[in-house]
Parts: sequence; C-alpha cells; structure tokens
Amino acid sequence: MPLLYLVYIILGALVVLGLWMVVAYNRFIILKNRIEEAWADIDVQLKRRYDLIPNLINTVKGYAAHEAGTLEKVTEMRAKAMNASGPAEAAQAENMLTQALKSLFAVAENYPDLKANENFLELQRELSDTENKIQAARRFYNTNVRDYNTAIQTFPSNMMAGWFGFREREFFELEDEEAREPVAVKF
Repeated sequence: MPLLYLVYIILGALVVLGLWMVVAYNRFIILKNRIEEAWADIDVQLKRRYDLIPNLINTVKGYAAHEAGTLEKVTEMRAKAMNASGPAEAAQAENMLTQALKSLFAVAENYPDLKANENFLELQRELSDTENKIQAARRFYNTNVRDYNTAIQTFPSNMMAGWFGFREREFFELEDEEAREPVAVKF
C-alpha cells in the first residue's frame, strides 16, 4: 500500500507540474500577443504621421519654394522611418524624422502667410494630435514589453521561457534627449 501512495504522489506532482507548464506557456503567449497588438497600435499612429507629412510638405512648398533642401530632408527621413524594422531601428528613424520636422517648422516661421494658412494650421493640429497618440501607444507597448520581459526573467517561469524559446523584447525608446521633446508646432 505505501508504494501505491508514492505512485499517487508522483502522479499528482506530475499533474500539477503539467498544469503549471500549460498556464505558464499560455501566459507567455498572452503577453507576446499583447506586445504585438501594442506594436500594431504604434504602427497605425506612425502611418498616420507619415500620411500627414506629404500634405504638410506640399503646403509649405507653395510658400517656401526655395527651401527645397529642408523639404527633401523631411521626405528622406519619412521614407527611412517607414522602412524601419523593429523597435530600435524605428526609434532611431523616428528621431531623425522628428529633427527634420523641427527644421520644417523652423522654415515655416519665416512665412507669416503660411502660418495663417488654414490647411497648414489643420495639418499642424493633426500632427500634434498624432504625436500625442504615438507617445501613448509607445507607453502601452513598453508596459507590455516590461511585463513580458519580467515574466521571462523571473524564476521559475524563466526555465519555461527557455524551454519554449521565448526571448526578451526591445523597448521602443527615444535615444536622443532632444528628440524627447515634442515637435514644436506653435505659430
């Protein structure tokens, strides 16, 4: 009879271990899917930003035709940002695009008629709103990455993460302190 109890204890322990593995694996999948959803939110807002930029450039172009270098720089940085892959590369490209947009708005400062143009003002408001949405989406993404990475790094779930190949994810962070400032869109 004692051997039978030992078998029941071992079977019970195996069942508990199996259940824990299923729960832990499912938790990693849920966290991974949240990260992917959060990245998709960032992607939507970045696409919205990229769609606004050509309209903004065309509006400025009519007033500041001799500022072609600045307009080309914004276009080039937009293309780089659109083709970036992964959070680190996207953050770097977004930093460069933000700097180029700051230059564009600095050029616009020299044209009072442009600053009063309704289309330009509306694009300015939309871009500012989009910047705020990108910031919120970035916070949501980074929160999910933090939770996922914490689950991967803590014991005993770190063993489970290693067994099933779950790897840490990168945060979507701005590297340049100056780029942490919002795009100046005041006129």
